[in-house]
Amino acid sequence: MTWKFFLRGILYFILLLVACPSWAAHPLITDDTGTQGKGKFQMELNGQYDWDDEDNEGVSVEAYGWEAAATLSYGIAENVDLVLSMPYLWGKAEENDVKVYDENGIGDLVLETKMRIIEKNGFSLALKPGIIFPTGDDEKGLGVGQISGQIFLIASQELGSWAFHTNLGYIRNENDADEHKDIWHASLAGTFEIIKDLTLVANIGIERNPDDAVKDDPAFLIGGIIYSITENLDVDLGVKFGLTEPETDISALAGVAFRF
Repeated sequence: MTWKFFLRGILYFILLLVACPSWAAHPLITDDTGTQGKGKFQMELNGQYDWDDEDNEGVSVEAYGWEAAATLSYGIAENVDLVLSMPYLWGKAEENDVKVYDENGIGDLVLETKMRIIEKNGFSLALKPGIIFPTGDDEKGLGVGQISGQIFLIASQELGSWAFHTNLGYIRNENDADEHKDIWHASLAGTFEIIKDLTLVANIGIERNPDDAVKDDPAFLIGGIIYSITENLDVDLGVKFGLTEPETDISALAGVAFRF
C-alpha cells in the first residue's frame, strides 16, 4: 500500500540521520585501531549532506538532510581512548512535492572506549564498546528515545603505503517501534598514500535492516581523500553511495581533524 511505502521511506531517512556513531578516519565509516596516546586529544568536526529518492505505486518520497558532528577523543592510556560524539541534525522529506517532515536539533550522544589489545608486525586488534544516550528528541525523529549499546571488533593491517581495516559490530537497538533490537554491522576499508600527506580511501559495508518487513539490508560504498596539512591537522572529502534501496542514495562528506 502506498501509505506503508511512504511511512517506510520516512523511517529509513530518520534512522539514517540518528545512526551516528563516531569514527576515527573520516570520511570512512569503518574505524581503525589507532589511538591518540596517553594525555593527547583529537577533535573532529564533520559535515554530511544526504539525499534519497524513492518512487513506488505513484508515490514519490524525496528526503534530504544535513548532519554536523563534533567528536572529541582523549587518550587515557597509550592504547586506550575515550571518545565522545554529539551530532546536530537537519532533516526534510516531501511526498509528491508536499513537505511532510521538517525538523532539526541535537541527536543522540555517543560515548565509546577504544582499547587496542593486540599489536604485532603491522597487525592490530581493538575493541570499541559504547553507549548511546537518548539526548535527541525521538518524537521529532532526532533520536531513538532509549539508552542503547554497541560493541565493535576492529582489525587493522598496515602494508607500506597501504592499510586495511575491518569492523564487525553488534548494536543493541532498544526501541518501542517493533524494530529488530539486535543489529549487526560488517565493513571493510582500505587506504593508500599516493604521495606524502595525501591518502586515497575506500570503504564498503552492510548493516542489518531494523525493519523486519524489508528484505534488503542497507549497504554502502565510500570513496574519498584525506590531506594532512600538518602533522596534527587533517582535512577530508568523500562521497557515499547507496548500494541497496534501503541505503541513502548519495551523501557528500567533509571533515577536519586536529590533534593537540
